[in-house]
Amino acid sequence: MTDSASRFDKSRLPSRHVSVGPERAPHRSYYYAMGITEEEIARPFVALASAGNNSAPCNTALDAQADAAQRGVVEGGGLPRRFNTITVTDGIAMGHQGMKSSLVSREVIADSIELSIRGHCYDALVGFAGCDKSLPGMMMAMLRLNVPSIFVYGGSILPGRYHDRDVTVVDVFEVVGRYAAGACPLGEVHELEKVACPGHGACGGQYTANTMACVGEAIGLSLPNSNMVPAPYTSREQIAVAAGAQVMELIAANIRPRDICTREAFVNAARIVAATGGSTNGALHLPAMAHEAGITFDLFDVAEIFKTTPYIADLKPGGKYVAKDMYDAGGIYMLMKTLMAEGLLHGECMTVTGRTLAENIERVTWNPDQKVIYDAKTPITPTGGVVGLRGSLAPEGAIVKVAGMHRLQFEGPARCFDCEEEAFAAVEARSIVEGEVVVIRYEGPKGGPGMREMLSTTAALYGLGMGEKVALITDGRFSGATRGFCIGHVGPEAADCGPIALVENGDTIRIDAEAGTIDLLVDDAVLAERRAAWRPRVNDYQSGALWRYAQNVGPAWAGAVTHPGAQAERHVYADI
Repeated sequence: MTDSASRFDKSRLPSRHVSVGPERAPHRSYYYAMGITEEEIARPFVALASAGNNSAPCNTALDAQADAAQRGVVEGGGLPRRFNTITVTDGIAMGHQGMKSSLVSREVIADSIELSIRGHCYDALVGFAGCDKSLPGMMMAMLRLNVPSIFVYGGSILPGRYHDRDVTVVDVFEVVGRYAAGACPLGEVHELEKVACPGHGACGGQYTANTMACVGEAIGLSLPNSNMVPAPYTSREQIAVAAGAQVMELIAANIRPRDICTREAFVNAARIVAATGGSTNGALHLPAMAHEAGITFDLFDVAEIFKTTPYIADLKPGGKYVAKDMYDAGGIYMLMKTLMAEGLLHGECMTVTGRTLAENIERVTWNPDQKVIYDAKTPITPTGGVVGLRGSLAPEGAIVKVAGMHRLQFEGPARCFDCEEEAFAAVEARSIVEGEVVVIRYEGPKGGPGMREMLSTTAALYGLGMGEKVALITDGRFSGATRGFCIGHVGPEAADCGPIALVENGDTIRIDAEAGTIDLLVDDAVLAERRAAWRPRVNDYQSGALWRYAQNVGPAWAGAVTHPGAQAERHVYADI
């Protein structure tokens, strides 16, 4: 065990405020009540924040991993302090009013971790997360507090097997559309739902959870090749212990998240989102994380990076493989190996190993025999699997995942719906016509409130065989599991009288994902008349957390954040 007294200067750590000096005797009495010794109280206090719960398989293995990390902290000379935060699991919240809580939970997760650490004066943080919003929420807290931190992903679920093929939960969402179309019996729905999710772990494709897990490694906050290890693998316990031990090294060296997550590191992270055909939500969460570090890095910065990034990972939903296959192929560091060879990453960025990204990558040997990750010299497509859009329909931008798509241009008449339920009912009734541009509005961060994902609707369209025969546009979001011509984050949102609020049925909308444009082909004079007649809408959420969120949330292009961020800071918690 490390001699903490000689290795760590407690007089410079936040925990001194609850553990050092005669005036802190009442505080120490609480620690003695928990069986903690005088020697242990003299150590650095390390928060182990877990998003573990029994709400969904994404989170069921997290608490055990956080408990295992305590061993590493103790071995490194620290005192571990574990606590939990909430999650909202998107797969269960999807397709109904519960999804309004999902993005809001990102802020609540970050806030709850901040408050627990501030209130108890913890010196460092190891965070464990599994489902979509808990990953950026955890990393946002790390950047906000700026104490030495390591992010640990709980791991993905193993693929289910159905008729000798790998399946994920997205197959279940899509079979709903096939059943609605009369293309399969109800028995197939039941059979598939029982095998699609075989155990612990987050959704298995390159959806939002795995995308942000890749971001954790690319941006330097996670241990190398740790996040693609599937949740059921016993090696996840070793990773947790290693994270606990390594965070003590970060305290000793005073390496903090903002030393790691520079603007160049955010560029690296955006490259990985595009190169893996990752979730469009990456373009929402990266700006929010950068905001916590005082870095200006918005949707348009992300989109510029996407333009020059090759798409090289053949992952679902646009490709063939799942997260387990990515791990077997060598993980995210294998992908970064080929990107680095082509000069597409900033290798000088520091990581939680205490080494630079380039030094970490140097230890990786390229595997030419794996099939999941293409050499960046010979990519699947020369530009990224995710594309930013801008035009008269979206002056503040929009985003679309093009990985696996065959059609990159679309023009057609608008079919407008003022909430997701209306659109889903139209899909189930099979009243959507080939060639239409389906517009779902008043689902933005403020207007929803909460910026819902639309996986139930998009998956049902795919199940009907309409996946690329229509386009779908929303000021809300799409799941990382969404595929097809589905454009989200349209801004300004309808609640702010953005152009999307002025679209009428039959208006022509033109989208070009190659040129990066999205336009409403209606005369300015006509739009001016519609704008003059427009009236704000009052949603049903006039109290509670969703009301409070709607009052504070900013636009999607800036990350849908709810506070001024690090640029307005008067002090940093880690320096109290």
